[in-house]
Amino acid sequence: MQQTSATKLQDEESGVRKRIRIFDTTLRDGEQTPGVSLTVESKVEIAKALDRLGVDVIEAGFPIVSDGEFEAVKRINKLRLSAQVAALSRVDKKDIDKLIDCDISYGHLFIATSDLHLEHKLKITREKALESAIQGIEYARAHGIKVEFSAEDATRTAEDFLVNVFREAERAGAERINVPDTVGTMTPEKFADLIAYLKTQIGIPISVHCHDDYGLAVANSLAGVKAGADQAHLTINGLGERAGNASLEEFVMAASRLYNIEFGINTKLLYETSRIVSRLTRVLLPPNKAIVGENAFGHESGIHTHGVLNMPATYEPMAPELVGARRRIQAGKHAGTHGIYSQLKALGIEVSPENLKKIIQKVKEIGDQGKTVTDTDLDRLAREISGVATRNSSFRITDLAIVTGINTVPTASVRLSYGNNESASVAQTGVGPVDAVLKAIQQVTDRFARVSLREYRIEAVSGGTDAEAEVLIKIEDDRGNVCSASATGQDIVMASVSAMVSGINEILLRRSRGESDKVESLSQAPKIAAVTSQEAQRFKA
Repeated sequence: MQQTSATKLQDEESGVRKRIRIFDTTLRDGEQTPGVSLTVESKVEIAKALDRLGVDVIEAGFPIVSDGEFEAVKRINKLRLSAQVAALSRVDKKDIDKLIDCDISYGHLFIATSDLHLEHKLKITREKALESAIQGIEYARAHGIKVEFSAEDATRTAEDFLVNVFREAERAGAERINVPDTVGTMTPEKFADLIAYLKTQIGIPISVHCHDDYGLAVANSLAGVKAGADQAHLTINGLGERAGNASLEEFVMAASRLYNIEFGINTKLLYETSRIVSRLTRVLLPPNKAIVGENAFGHESGIHTHGVLNMPATYEPMAPELVGARRRIQAGKHAGTHGIYSQLKALGIEVSPENLKKIIQKVKEIGDQGKTVTDTDLDRLAREISGVATRNSSFRITDLAIVTGINTVPTASVRLSYGNNESASVAQTGVGPVDAVLKAIQQVTDRFARVSLREYRIEAVSGGTDAEAEVLIKIEDDRGNVCSASATGQDIVMASVSAMVSGINEILLRRSRGESDKVESLSQAPKIAAVTSQEAQRFKA
């Protein structure tokens, strides 16, 4: 990254190290997200993705918790990954024995140290906590386990006692201490002061582990690293207890781009890794999630699209390709000439300046009604207004049967025709009829393009038992192409089928044309220059 003089000065003043370690705890603290429970196979898949990403340490789990957790840690430890594999343990002997049974060489040992936890949770004295910590560390070290020691609730622990615990942990053989902001109550300034002070008192490396209860986990982690910590505990997508942990993707990009800190992370895999974790944990990301959200590089406003199409840096602080994402232009009431033109170009539709005006006006009218203009909606509008022939669909639904009821697993049988009158019939089960039929469709279309359903919602169009409903979906293929589609009908299942098939056909069109959601510069679009005299002057020749 090219540095400005301001960035260099900031680096010099902060004393930030050029290279820090990333300790990923997605499989441990991240899995403690309420409602998340990963199978052994899922944890192994995520561990491999994290290793490809380039994290330094993978905390594989908490072996004492369950047989499945023990098996997952053991399996991951045998994968011979480039990353170190760690596992969590209380300072109790029985916990540490589980680490030994897993053949783990890196143990993350912890005990609470705040008076609040000691009195109300553990019901022990400070002296007993300190004794337990020393004994646990010594026991682990005696069995060849390298120890990273955490003082749980460190940021609410009396400072003199915290320092004493960490000093004794170092004497007992811990190779690293970790400072958890367990309930996210620190501010960046206070956390930086604490880490800087601990650096003067402790001779071993320091990690930081921040939670996001006040939305400050990433900021606090950055402050800790600036103050001298050389490792940060993070999770993909910011998963974790309550409001979650510090987000790996946000921390890495902010630290590297804004503070010139180096990692072993392949940032181009951030988007892909985020999607793997989201799929396996079944925790959907907010569209506006920084770095990896679907709208992180999405633009609708005419002012923004005009700028970003001519020079992406006008409204993007980084190139989407840097994190493995793609730029996306959204049609809507805020859209302008430049954005709609670029979308039509991606759809392979050429329109006259007059028809483009009509299309934009219609898009704004739909937006003013509070409705979403999907990619397939725009395609349909453009073809109706410009008289462009409707393109042949790659896939068509020719037969559908669904079985559902009490004590019956919802099952859908579908027949899809495609290509030169080829067809395929499949059956799938699901949690409901819609889930079953969409899974069946995906089973057929996966051989052409692997797509995943990113968003599904239903909006009522009219009232009554015979009401019509609009189904809106958003799908993404394995190349990062994102497409939205909608369909309206009284039968929600059929509307869902129509939307899904339309979306898949749109994805296939983009793939066949070698197109993606990455928009092109309008400098090569002279036909549009006549649309409005004022905007035309801004186009590059």
